[in-house]
Amino acid sequence: MHTLLLFLQDNTAIVDSMAMSLEDETLSLFDLMLEGGFLMIPILVLFMLATYVIVERWLAINKSHTDTDSFLNTIEDMLKTGKPADAMVYCDNYDKPLARIIKAGIKRLGRPIRDIEDAIDNAGKKEIFYLEKRMNWLATIAGVAPLIGFTGTVTGMIEAFMRIQSLQGNVNPSELAGGIWEALITTAAGLIVGLIAFGFYNFLLGKINRSIFELENASADFIDLLQSPAPKKNV
Repeated sequence: MHTLLLFLQDNTAIVDSMAMSLEDETLSLFDLMLEGGFLMIPILVLFMLATYVIVERWLAINKSHTDTDSFLNTIEDMLKTGKPADAMVYCDNYDKPLARIIKAGIKRLGRPIRDIEDAIDNAGKKEIFYLEKRMNWLATIAGVAPLIGFTGTVTGMIEAFMRIQSLQGNVNPSELAGGIWEALITTAAGLIVGLIAFGFYNFLLGKINRSIFELENASADFIDLLQSPAPKKNV
């Protein structure tokens, strides 16, 4: 029993020590952020903006995904049975980029095929614009965040050398800590935000390009569907 109590006391002391160490690390990280200076504020703002764009675009791109074969088969059945109005209602209810593109083509039924292609192309350009919406923000953040970090490096080193000059060279490393911390922390923070923005920019751009490819293929299939000969009626 005595051995068990000693074991529990030792483990309790270890747990308390780990908790205190974790708390110290958390406080140290916060202190490091403060040491970064005022340039940490725009870097933090850029990080939050990048996070918003990444989440918003990811959800929007995933929402735009369409089961192309199933959708076009349904549209084909409606058009072959002479129900273009039902096909447009189906497109409205589907509420996807492909559905809006195909609806633009259905509205031009009865006109020359070139007019239908133009309507589909114009609708496709609009949908591509919506898919790429705010991606320029992410590209800008990927370039600007590291530059702000490097600016912190420059201002921090200027502060350090000004400190050296004011003391006429009679300084020790601890007296230069403020400028050095600012130089290192802002650079690291800016690079991290820039890397995150750049990585997700390329990832999301790849998903957008795949979506555009699918839309273009589906639009071409729809034009082929309209140009296919009508089934012969049995006499």
